[in-house]
Amino acid sequence: MEPMVVIALLGGLIVVFLFVGAPLKPIRLVGQGVVKLLIGALFLFFLNIIGAQFGIHIPINLATSVVSGFLGIPGLFALVAIDTWII
Repeated sequence: MEPMVVIALLGGLIVVFLFVGAPLKPIRLVGQGVVKLLIGALFLFFLNIIGAQFGIHIPINLATSVVSGFLGIPGLFALVAIDTWII
């Protein structure tokens, strides 16, 4: 298939889900997981900006985003503790 057709179909599917809502529970769970991953990456980004003054740097990758996204602020503190005392 042409790339434009695939993009148009995915875009149309997203618009339909936005108006109708995702009735399937797995789609909602995947969506919530992706949102938490993005929030975790955002937490890490701001930690790296603020922590640069104190010599703290946590790399932003899938594993650290999962920890900080799903565990929240305590997960972020755990990553800093691991980086400071273990590594």
